[in-house]
Formats: sequence, C-alpha cells, structure tokens
Amino acid sequence: MRAGGILLPVSSIPSKYGIGTFSKEAYEFVDFLAKAGQTYWQILPLGPTGYGDSPYQSFSTFAGNPYYIDLEQLTRAGYLTEEDCEGCDYGSNEEYVDYEKIYNSRFKILYKAFVNSKIESSSEFKDFVRKNEAWLSDYALYMAIKDSLGGISWAQWDEDIKTRKSSALEKYKKELKEQILFYEFQQFLFKSQWTKLKEYANEKGILIIGDIPIYVAFDSADTWANPSLFQLDESCTPIGVAGCPPDAFSATGQLWGNPLYRWEYHKKTGYEWWMRRISYCYELYDVVRIDHFRGFDEYYSIPYGNPTAEFGKWEKGPGYDLFKVMKEKLGNKPVIAEDLGFLTPSVLKLVKKTGYPGMKILQFAFDSREESDYLPHNYTSNSVVYTGTHDNDTTLGWLNAIGRKDKSFAKRYLNIKSNKDIEWEFIRAALSCVSDTAIIPMQDYLGLGSEARINIPSTLGNNWKWRMVKGSLTEELAEKIYKMSKMYGRIPKRK
Repeated sequence: MRAGGILLPVSSIPSKYGIGTFSKEAYEFVDFLAKAGQTYWQILPLGPTGYGDSPYQSFSTFAGNPYYIDLEQLTRAGYLTEEDCEGCDYGSNEEYVDYEKIYNSRFKILYKAFVNSKIESSSEFKDFVRKNEAWLSDYALYMAIKDSLGGISWAQWDEDIKTRKSSALEKYKKELKEQILFYEFQQFLFKSQWTKLKEYANEKGILIIGDIPIYVAFDSADTWANPSLFQLDESCTPIGVAGCPPDAFSATGQLWGNPLYRWEYHKKTGYEWWMRRISYCYELYDVVRIDHFRGFDEYYSIPYGNPTAEFGKWEKGPGYDLFKVMKEKLGNKPVIAEDLGFLTPSVLKLVKKTGYPGMKILQFAFDSREESDYLPHNYTSNSVVYTGTHDNDTTLGWLNAIGRKDKSFAKRYLNIKSNKDIEWEFIRAALSCVSDTAIIPMQDYLGLGSEARINIPSTLGNNWKWRMVKGSLTEELAEKIYKMSKMYGRIPKRK
C-alpha cells in the first residue's frame, strides 16, 4: 500500500508553556494530517531526556518524558490553576525550546499538581503502577535517588546502592517514598495522556511511527537495574562503549558512549528484556523504527575511556536470531529498519531476511562524483523514502550548503528550472518514487531553512530545540499536500 506521512517531534508542537506537549495543538496536528491525506505521524523517542537533551540518551527506555505532559489538562482536572501555569518562566522564543528553563520550571509545577491530586487514592493509578511494575519501580526509585544526590550518575553512588544491595534498596524506598510516588505520578499522566492522543490519531486513520534507539544510556535506570545485560566489569564500569568509526563525515568517528550488550547472555534468556522492550513499544506506537539497525549484525566497540572513536573494532551482534524470536513471540509486527551508513553484505542480507523496509534519504543521493543507491531510480518498493531525517539539515538548508556541482546534478536529475519553491520538487521526487512509504519532515513542507534543523550529530548544546510557530498549519498547506499525495497514489481509502 502506498502511503505518506510527516515527521514532527512532539517537542516541536506549538503548545503553550515552552515545549510541545500532548495538548490541543497536538490534536490539531492530527486533524491536519488527516486533512492532508496522510497515513503516518513519525515522532522521535518519547523517553525522559538527560544530558544534552537528546531523546537518544534517555534515563529509561520504558519511561515517558514528563515535559510532554499537557498542563492545560491538569488545570481542567483541578490539579493546577492557570495562575500556577502562567507563573513560570518557560523562555520567550516561540521557535525554540529553552531546556534549562523548562527543567527548572516543569518539575516544580508537576510537583504542585502531584500534591493537589491525592493520586495515591486513585484505583486507576494503582492499576497503572501494578501493570508496569517490571520497569516503573526501578525507574521511579532510580530518579528519586538521583535527585536526592544532586543528579550525579549512579556510577558515583555509594557502593551499597550502586550495586543494589537489598538493605540499601529498602532504605532508599522508605526514605524517598514521596519522591518515588511523584515519579510514578508523572508516568501515569504521561501514559494516560499519550494513550488518548494515540487513540484519537488512530480513529482519524493516522498511525504513529515511533523510534526505538538500539542502545540505552549508561546513566539510566535500565543499566543500573540490569547490569548483567551489559558489558560492565565487576565495579559496574563499561568495558567497551558504542559509536561509529571514522568516515568522510567525521575524522575521529562518533563516540556515543552507550554501554554495549552482552549478546550471549541475552540469547540465553531468549532475549527476554528485548522482547519486553519491543512489546512495550507496540503499546506506544503502531510502527517501530529501529535505530542503527546495522548494530544487530555487527557493532562497533570502543575501549572505555578512549577520547575518540578511532580505535574501536567490529564485533558480531545477534543477527537474525533476535528477530526470529521477536516474530515467534510477538508476531509479524511492522518495523522500519534504519539501515543508513556504510552497509556491508551481511547487513544487507540481514535486512533482506527480516523483510523489513529500509530507509532512503534523498539528500544522500546527489553526489556528482558517483552513482548513488539513494537516487530514486535505484529504490525498491519495500522501502521508506525521506527528503531528510532529524539528523539532516532541512532540504532548503542542505541545498544552500552543498557544492555547486552537486546542486547542479540534483537540479538536472529532478528537472528543476527555477529556485522558486525548490523544496517542493524534492518533496515531489519522494512522493512520486516507487517506495511504498514517503515521510517528509514538517520543516520541508513549511519551506524552512537551517534555522529549523533538529539535530547536528556529534554536537552538543544546540539540538532538539526547533518548534513550529503557531498558525503554520493552514488549510491551504493541507490542501497542497493532499493534492500532491493524491497525484502520486499516496492517499489511503478511509473507512
């Protein structure tokens, strides 16, 4: 089935109070998608963000980001007043998230809502806590301890709680009872608000594409609570960490720093933790994009403590075995394999064996020096095409930055005669190609430049901030997207 969708992070929705949330504006975006004839809304990982504000470095692979809780729903529930919400400084620029101000305000106001909610007497809340016990109790305890120790990583905690001695666990559970309840409250709000939004989207015929990072952060509840799953030594220090080797984009490679998995151990358990993790993803999303798919075939291991990624080595991952178990235990779920980067024959074989569609990025196609697999005439139908992803510049920003020869080649290939609305010719190329699914970042539909870029990989401090300005979602734009999507057979038949 040919279909289309739009990539827009939740944080980029123009909600009130400084950052995108599960607010009325999110519901309006769903309405816009339906009017524009779209099938998919693709988002970034929903986890609580840590250092650098990256959704790919989360304090938990199961928990949701409390920043996304809609405060207006809490005022309607009587947990907050409008004065409470208006009384905080969330930053003054509607086009960018000010994470420092959000961090300093959001938890205070959520705590006020928590105190006013008397949530411990709610049967719905108790039911949520019981159903999510497998991850929630560790996450809430982890965050409460972290807060009580000034936010330091669990690697710096006292030995007894770092290594989860039962006496230490009981001590902190008793001492931090209220803080633990507060973190459970946040997750209850997150899940109930997100579930309602997802149900609304599904009723409108919109499916959610979620994103599962292959790795978890070292400073996370997952690593602290399950050290046996990771390559850690006896003192819980990583042996090797994740990243990418040097390439044309980075002379010293990419040092991500995430702990690596003990794949032999995972295999012995029947990939139990992975099955729980992936199964939970399908509670949150309809389709899952698996980030850094090649890491399941081979992963790059960098000795812990190295300042760059130059001296790592490739190690064998679980290969098809994990996906075989996944299909046996969870059924044939819809997956997008993020198969970008240098692909070896064994990675290509793995993607083919799973049957999952891979990704095609138009911005990678126009290298005037050589024939590229990313040129649309090389695509197969079992693929998902993007003009660019969250890691790319916007199409306009990219066009302004590439060399004259590459730009000339792109314009010749796409038969572009003028620079007017040039981004729409790239959108046309994506929608018209043979790929079953085409996803366009919202910034490209809005004709925005590099000021609207989401992320520059391997950099810190200026990423994940862009927000869509209120009033951007016009009837005219919805109609324009609808007409082009219809022309290229990407409008689904609604029930």
